[in-house]
Amino acid sequence: MAKKMRNDRPSTDMCGRYVRRSDKQRIAEHFAVHGPSLPDFGPSWNVAPQTFQPIVRLNRDTGERELVLMRWGLIPFWAKDPSIGLRTINAKAETITTAPAFREAITFRRCLVPADAFYEWQKLDAKTKQPFAIAMKDGQPYALAGLWEKWKDRKAGAELLTFTVITTDPNEVVQPLHDRMPVIIPERDYQRWLKADPERPPIDLLRPFEADKMTAWKVDNAVGNVKNDHRR
Repeated sequence: MAKKMRNDRPSTDMCGRYVRRSDKQRIAEHFAVHGPSLPDFGPSWNVAPQTFQPIVRLNRDTGERELVLMRWGLIPFWAKDPSIGLRTINAKAETITTAPAFREAITFRRCLVPADAFYEWQKLDAKTKQPFAIAMKDGQPYALAGLWEKWKDRKAGAELLTFTVITTDPNEVVQPLHDRMPVIIPERDYQRWLKADPERPPIDLLRPFEADKMTAWKVDNAVGNVKNDHRR
């Protein structure tokens, strides 16, 4: 769904930037992650594909929620070339159960991607786009619906954990800005989304989030460059 990323704004056919200003303690609290240690990461105001970011999944052995760092851009377990991850930062909700890259992950490897906002670019004319940030009105962190994979480089013997963000139709807040938006999982449904259920994957959750709980505002064009990672 995505084109190869450069250090500039994403193309119009993808949702390719988000904000994670909450620190690891705040994220652990919001997502009810408990454990002896948490991965080390700081906030980011311009999260871009191919970077390592925290996601929440269920631990295979304990069944408890855990925070794990993974690279954004899903590499299917069967892939021979990891460069496929450049094109799989997003997964369309409409085809997620049939697309080869995602159809197994939607059944067995779902995750939550902690975020505080995401960016979209509104097309003003043929040459001009205005970036917007979209967040919750109450300022709380939220969860983007994600899938994850473990890919093994058979030549080097190394393993790589990667994830993708699922997108759907826009709600009334996003629609004037862009024709897609990330799927946001309501807090009440975190566990249902995470829990493996091969018989009934919770695809009913892949819908636009409630518009009346969200807000959008203009941000500086500097956000188009991933090197500009500061509060907005």
